[in-house]
Amino acid sequence: MTENGKDYERARQLVLKHGWNTTCFQLVNPGIEYWFGSDGGSVVGYATAGRSRVVAGAPVCSEAVLPEIVDAFECDARAAGLSVCYFGAEARLERVLRDSKDHARVLLGAQPVWHPANWPGIMADRPSLRAQFNRARNKGVKVTEWSVVQATNSPLLQECLDAWFGLKGLPPLHFVIEPDTLGRLENRRVFVAEHDSTVAAFLVLSPIPTRKGWLTEQFPHHPDAPNGTVELMMDHAVRQLGDEGFEYVTLGLSPLSKRAKIESFDNPAWLRLLLAWMRKHGQRFYNFDGLDAFKSKMTPEYWEPVFAISNEPVFSKSTLYSIALAFTENHPFRVIAGGLRKAVTTEVGNISRKIGGH
Repeated sequence: MTENGKDYERARQLVLKHGWNTTCFQLVNPGIEYWFGSDGGSVVGYATAGRSRVVAGAPVCSEAVLPEIVDAFECDARAAGLSVCYFGAEARLERVLRDSKDHARVLLGAQPVWHPANWPGIMADRPSLRAQFNRARNKGVKVTEWSVVQATNSPLLQECLDAWFGLKGLPPLHFVIEPDTLGRLENRRVFVAEHDSTVAAFLVLSPIPTRKGWLTEQFPHHPDAPNGTVELMMDHAVRQLGDEGFEYVTLGLSPLSKRAKIESFDNPAWLRLLLAWMRKHGQRFYNFDGLDAFKSKMTPEYWEPVFAISNEPVFSKSTLYSIALAFTENHPFRVIAGGLRKAVTTEVGNISRKIGGH
């Protein structure tokens, strides 16, 4: 069923009660469709893309009923002539489907994890990070938590977000990395780094209720933000989470990262070749290595694997295409074309500046 106000509120309440996957709160993002289980205590958030339902992470329900909710949801999808892919599935769903001959899994990457109470000790052993914190402080950067009322649809935050988009090689993507969250901040937390009376960066945290944890959903920063601003903002937020007794925080998926070690597992050969090509040639559009390096330098306590799991014996190219459709609102070629236009414009500007400098 498509989203409406009543379904949105019902889904939000179920996430607050049963949410375990780190992307669980992405179910309240704009554009998500909902399927509610007949038990009254479960919901699946997904995007219909091509001939598939691409699920945002995993079904939201109690762990005890997860297998039967998976069966019921996939049965409903089959009746509609659609396959299913769980994008961003983690350990709980992966364990349920690991030995199924009717499901295929591929590794998307890894996500770094900390226990917030351990954060101060970790940072104490990282002089290079402390130097970055101090660099930002010495430039006058101050970090505070804004209330939901203050942050909702804030023009100052939107201006920073728009400037951040200007740094990206692709137009904004959607689905589980939806950038348009400033109008839906209920139950989220927002930390803001200010410099010279302007917003230099902000951090949106989404709850992971049953793990007493938080996901750093996005951390946009202005191109003119002083060095160390994002790191200082992260430090402030995680220390506060630790002081409040939370037990889990993650910076979210680092796509293509191999930092989560999984024995006796490898992606299909065709997908390994494709992902290797993307990592080598796609840096203009998405800085996979840079994001992975940033998350790694914060010294995670461990890395968790993140999967895509499809209800087919072998993960197919059509499923991968459905994922692309979900992230681009069914317009992948339009998004790529926009990225190419931006790349050409940037190169022309760089050449012009070089010529003008001589």
